[in-house]
Amino acid sequence: MKRTSNQQTAPRTWLITGATSGIGRELTLQALQSGDNVSALARDTSSLDELAQAYGERLLLIPADVREEQAVRDAVDGTLARFGRIDVVANNAGYGLFGAVEEASDAQVRAVFDTNVFGVLNVLRATLPVLRAQRSGHVLQGSSVYGQSAHPGVGLLAATKYAVEGLSDALAAELAPLGIKVTLIQPGMTATPFLANLDVATGLSDYDQTVRQVQKAIGELPPSAFSAAARIAEGIRTAVDSPNPPLRLALGTAGATAMRPALEARIADLDSWQNVTDAVDR
Repeated sequence: MKRTSNQQTAPRTWLITGATSGIGRELTLQALQSGDNVSALARDTSSLDELAQAYGERLLLIPADVREEQAVRDAVDGTLARFGRIDVVANNAGYGLFGAVEEASDAQVRAVFDTNVFGVLNVLRATLPVLRAQRSGHVLQGSSVYGQSAHPGVGLLAATKYAVEGLSDALAAELAPLGIKVTLIQPGMTATPFLANLDVATGLSDYDQTVRQVQKAIGELPPSAFSAAARIAEGIRTAVDSPNPPLRLALGTAGATAMRPALEARIADLDSWQNVTDAVDR
């Protein structure tokens, strides 16, 4: 997808976490193909060596774990040393935890929050001083359909995405006067290694009729139920190219369809219990 004549033509610099697979890899590839620069972060960047050979100085590979604050700060310093600025921060690194809320161990819950929430915060603390100094930039926050909805088995994954959505609502308002944009990226089911890399909690039989049924249903989904990562990346780039990007960007019809009843149910509860709500003030 090429930029139109009224879009920015000067090369941008992207800092992309989780850049070696799925949506992160597609974003890296498409940004490079469009003429932009990319600083690609991942714990192991070796799978991008071929891209580095093809795109030379425009791709900087930085082995870094988003859970380690100093490693992320060093990555930002390296990005500035190579490219001089950062225009787009793609907070993409993350993974899933599947199981009933009760089933997930403390270690599993803390680990997924360390990457999906505290890793996001590490990236923000390292990059926002750069964007504030520039008075420009676009922060892409990796959420999902589970940032606005949840079903049995994804409670802890959804908890991390709800946390990112909540902090991003405030972040967007904080950064808007400084010329910095924020967009929450909400893909539905996507054809990436995400499901294969799920951490799965030890099961309890009482949840077989809920959690295990959902697990079975997901396992039986046809390939057509999963959006292509390349198309997700194209949607993200469309938002980045827009002068007025959305705060939330749903990507994939199935995901948007799943989120809509969850949002409508919140309004329905608010309306149906309004008498009780208002009685507090009488």
